[in-house]
Amino acid sequence: MRIRDARDTDLPEILAIHNDAVLTTTAIWNSTPVDLADRQAWLAARRAAGYPVLVAERDGLVAGYASFGDWRAWEGYRFTVENSIYIRADQRGHGIGSALLAPLVGAAAALGKHVMVAGIEAGNEASIRLHRRHGFEMAGHFREVGQKFGRWLDLVFLQRSLAT
Repeated sequence: MRIRDARDTDLPEILAIHNDAVLTTTAIWNSTPVDLADRQAWLAARRAAGYPVLVAERDGLVAGYASFGDWRAWEGYRFTVENSIYIRADQRGHGIGSALLAPLVGAAAALGKHVMVAGIEAGNEASIRLHRRHGFEMAGHFREVGQKFGRWLDLVFLQRSLAT
């Protein structure tokens, strides 16, 4: 497996991973799949902000991707970012999330960010464990703040200081 910066040619595979998460998981709280133009705009926005989009390449395929973006729009939050990590369904449980999260944390620190947060559906124990293994601590639990698949969802926030 190789972790590298995403290329424009990776977008169809990133799109497939994203839309699978939309349609089959509570990792993304949208119900409508997006198109390639949406992912192109997303990648362009990340690049314009100077934020990385990393992919895990395994056997020539994108097995997962990760990025971070601004946590909140106001200037006072400019040193805090929120991460996103998505793994292809048939590749989950093979250490890809961990392989993506470590360099993502390093990239945020290198950009002078102070804190990285992760907003995770409370029932996603695998993602919570992943973040805890990488030094994230529980910061909050919001009950029934979202809905998907006909049920209310809780959102937990974990955070990690990036200060050295």
